[in-house]
Amino acid sequence: MGVSPADAGDPDAGIRWTVAHAAAGSPWWRDRFQRAGVDPTSISCVADLPRLPFSTKDDLRGSYPLGWAAVPESSLVRVHASSGTTGKRTVCAYTARDIEDWAVQFARSFATAGVTAADRVQVMVGYGLWTAGAGFQAGAERLGALVVPTGPGNLELQVEMMVDLGTTVLCATSSFALLIAETVEARGLTGSLAARVGVFGSERWGSKMRERIESLLGIETFDIYGLTELYGPGVGIECPAHDGIHYWSDYFVVEIVDPETGEPVAPGEQGEIVVTTLRKEGMPLIRYRTRDISRLYTEPCSCGSPYPRLAQLVGRTDDMVKVKGVAVFPAQVETILSRVDGVGPEYQLHVRREPERGDVMVVRVEADDRPGLRDALVHQLREGLSVRPEVELVAFGSLPRTERKTRRVFDHRE
Repeated sequence: MGVSPADAGDPDAGIRWTVAHAAAGSPWWRDRFQRAGVDPTSISCVADLPRLPFSTKDDLRGSYPLGWAAVPESSLVRVHASSGTTGKRTVCAYTARDIEDWAVQFARSFATAGVTAADRVQVMVGYGLWTAGAGFQAGAERLGALVVPTGPGNLELQVEMMVDLGTTVLCATSSFALLIAETVEARGLTGSLAARVGVFGSERWGSKMRERIESLLGIETFDIYGLTELYGPGVGIECPAHDGIHYWSDYFVVEIVDPETGEPVAPGEQGEIVVTTLRKEGMPLIRYRTRDISRLYTEPCSCGSPYPRLAQLVGRTDDMVKVKGVAVFPAQVETILSRVDGVGPEYQLHVRREPERGDVMVVRVEADDRPGLRDALVHQLREGLSVRPEVELVAFGSLPRTERKTRRVFDHRE
């Protein structure tokens, strides 16, 4: 397989290696290059990436289970897979070096969040085919921290281990972290725990949820980035400046493209994240469309990190819902709600179609039912979204809490 020149910090050489490696080892990639009319040997640098075809999750599903692999199956040591909630599972395979590289990236993420070998890291995310549990555990162990692998769910066990083992770092989805925080509050444990850091990912979460989790648990929280196809979580994280997500540019290249046209956007503009790996052996990604919407910062971070930054994700192209022809992202709603006092972090968007009125969007949100609040929210949401919603206020704690991703959008028109 050879060693990617990206190991020496040369992204252009890493691109050449990845394209050559994919073409040599994967019939799927050879066919893709041929159909696109691209000679793999003509790709010499990052600037040549726009000449290459995009790849997508549908492509990965179409090569199920291991047709994408660029190494012999005897060289693969593990597979992970997506949840399959939006279609057939996507299976991703790893070589031993891929697993090692992932652990290095994850340990770097933990270190960026201030986690050290002296910490006790409670991993409250799923194990098995899902990438999260294995990734969090490997990264913490590589850093030298003590891992408490409780997995998801089981609130009694989670709180017991937090108290008895003096857990200092919590790893979870933001939704489950909120549930943990509210459980800690209900049991009168706020202020008595050793926890100091929370590393949360798998879904977008806003300032309201962050503030509530931090206040109830007495921790500093960090948003971690990743996707199954790109190793898993741990390929990027917030720094203590909490101004964007640093990603590990020695492992992959990021492009931002217009999600409609596929053309590159201007520097600093918002678009879809497209990734190309520089040293991934088992299933390399080449111009892989993540569906995540963000932008690249053009200025350096105040923390001094040499690694580039992505802005906090706006959402995903498949999260977007059109109401009366207007594109609405849950993150837009979340941002507007976060500016209003008395409104909680949990909300849902329900869209239905009525014979006389056409599309109707209902924003269901936990809030104080004080006079004038509903009308104020309708006004602010209409101003921010360019479409007038209905607002339904519900009691705090009445919307579902879950150990996995929280569903925000319910489109009842289908």
